[in-house]
Amino acid sequence: MIAIMSDSLFERFLKLAEREQRLAAGSVLLRLGDPVLSLFLIPAGEMRLVRVLPHCSQLTLQRVGSASILAEASLFADRYHCDALAAEESAVRAVPVAKSRSALGSDPALASLLMRHLAGEVHRTRLRAEMLALKSVAARLDVWMALNGDALPPRGRWHQVASEIGITPEAFYRELARRR
Repeated sequence: MIAIMSDSLFERFLKLAEREQRLAAGSVLLRLGDPVLSLFLIPAGEMRLVRVLPHCSQLTLQRVGSASILAEASLFADRYHCDALAAEESAVRAVPVAKSRSALGSDPALASLLMRHLAGEVHRTRLRAEMLALKSVAARLDVWMALNGDALPPRGRWHQVASEIGITPEAFYRELARRR
């Protein structure tokens, strides 16, 4: 009889987690250049990977919610390539990188789940690249809305949407005012 693995990638890595921490909204989990020591799981909350641009605005590279994996591509890097910030109060579970790599090397099913997950991330990244290539703020916001259920987050988090679509908060607010 063949056993079928029904656990998700998140659940499989969660079984390997060794510590949990709670982060308040706006807290920093890791910084650009920090050594990669852990794979991070987000059981609750919302986290963002951001890069600070030369004109001091932020570009969001990844946004994940509950039951997600954060910065999974860093599993194969020596140092983080961006900052990780809590978009809202979040719980974070850490799996030591050596333990993660060992599990992937000894468990082909887990490695396959990770490959499928990373392929999905590549697809989402390509969609974001297409959105960021659009010239107008209106076009970028239209695509973001279509990808996110046509609903904006609460007003206090609008600057995060601006970061995701690669514009300044001021340009975002002007576009919202124009639409009213």
